[in-house]
Amino acid sequence: MEGAKGFGIYLDGKEIESFELYLKELLKWNQKVNLTGIRTEKGIVLKHFLDSLSVCPHLPSISSLLDIGSGAGFPGIPLKIVLPSLEITLIDSIRKKVDFQRHIIRMLGLKGMEAIHGRVQDKEILHSMGGRFDLVISRAFTDLQNLLLLSFPFVKKGGIVLAMKGELDNKEIRLFSEIEKTRYQLQKTIPLSLPFSDFKRTILLFEKQ
Repeated sequence: MEGAKGFGIYLDGKEIESFELYLKELLKWNQKVNLTGIRTEKGIVLKHFLDSLSVCPHLPSISSLLDIGSGAGFPGIPLKIVLPSLEITLIDSIRKKVDFQRHIIRMLGLKGMEAIHGRVQDKEILHSMGGRFDLVISRAFTDLQNLLLLSFPFVKKGGIVLAMKGELDNKEIRLFSEIEKTRYQLQKTIPLSLPFSDFKRTILLFEKQ
């Protein structure tokens, strides 16, 4: 609750209950299925839940979001808990992770949310979801140029690709500002530290031209 307040999010009882259930199920599933390398309650709260919520103050006005490489549901499911009106689609190539996402969506009764097993390169997925989203988000990609390339067919013109990266230096930020200038414009670079930790994050927002 305290960490979320730092991002301007005031969690109510129902939202806290949802995060508690999510945490409990993630720990339980993780004993049998490798969903995340972070295996402590505090680690999950800090490096998954609060990390996911850190983008909230920087989200533009949107109604639909695609989370690419969503793993155990991050950042998409925490965002859905605090922004219930947002239509969110999760996609991951690992079946067991998608099974877990669907389990959490059912358990928490998250309406207007779906989890898809597949890759964004798949023709059927491109055909069914092309041009549908106001914003594409990912924290799973190390190669930013690849993320921008793969996101391009899914984001509406004037829409946003939001990349969640680690700590960047000024040289890397200048390099990113030059990436894909014909198709994207770097709108914002936001460095931040997660509450109660020394974990550094950089949020990059690219607008599709």
